[in-house]
Amino acid sequence: MLVSSRSETQVPASPGHSAGVSRSGLAYAIAAYGLWGFLPIYFIALAPSGPVEIVAWRVLFSLVFCALLILVTRAWRALGLLFRDRRIVLTMGLAGVLIFINWQTYVFAATTNQVVEASLGYFINPIVTVFLGVFVQRERLNPTQWTAVGISIVAVIVLAVGYGQLPWLALVLAFSFGFYGLIKKRVGPKVDAVSGLTLETVWLAPLAIVQLVFVAMTTGITIGTVSVWHTALLIGLGVVTAVPLLLFAAASRRLPLIFMGFIQYFAPFIQFLVGVVILQEPMPPERWVGFGLVWLALIVLTVDLIRGVQASRRVIAEPA
Repeated sequence: MLVSSRSETQVPASPGHSAGVSRSGLAYAIAAYGLWGFLPIYFIALAPSGPVEIVAWRVLFSLVFCALLILVTRAWRALGLLFRDRRIVLTMGLAGVLIFINWQTYVFAATTNQVVEASLGYFINPIVTVFLGVFVQRERLNPTQWTAVGISIVAVIVLAVGYGQLPWLALVLAFSFGFYGLIKKRVGPKVDAVSGLTLETVWLAPLAIVQLVFVAMTTGITIGTVSVWHTALLIGLGVVTAVPLLLFAAASRRLPLIFMGFIQYFAPFIQFLVGVVILQEPMPPERWVGFGLVWLALIVLTVDLIRGVQASRRVIAEPA
């Protein structure tokens, strides 16, 4: 935990809320999603490093940073208990594979001027999560949720026609992170943010080393050869990976689901602005239509979420 929950200040409750909303929780959530939103700029600043080398260093320096955090917080014993649980270790290995696919795809998109399509992946991620709930968790959707799924499918078709092919980068990002979230949900509170990232990067470390060997034999490793600033940014990959996760974990403990649901759109929206405004990626009319349909689907899902939260509160408020 980054800050003791006992010391946090509260925003006065609105009429529809039975309790205040944590100011520190809002700050943590906005900071987490804000950092995720500006990640493309960070990756672009790592040129001339390629996506394979960047992801390899991201894995290794994330592992080093997590090890330092565990050392400082004296959490070795808790981590040791997780290593003894074969099911958790194997589950986090699978999570590691999925997050590796996600990272590699995202860094490739950022370093090849495809940030807008990457943002699309995270815009449709909540819809993919609903989709996985039906086919993996055997959950049942209400008509509003089915409407959102239907709109999102139309959006993908429109974007596919506009691109001349399916938006593969966006779909890989959305489904890899969707399955990653599903696996993390299975382990639940047993694995905290730092321990989870540690286990995942332990699994990925050998692959990262193989990647660096490959880069060394082909284009050449760039760390330590460009500038001090460039080397510092590569080393900082561990920090920019772990810190948003810690902020997100702190926010999740302090904020209701509905607030986290709203704020999660900060990251892809910032990414979208980075792609359109800063990188000036093309936005033909059919792409605007596709994004508009995705945003409409997200509005439908958000309305359904608000209704669900309000209904739950009414049930809780009713006398027994």
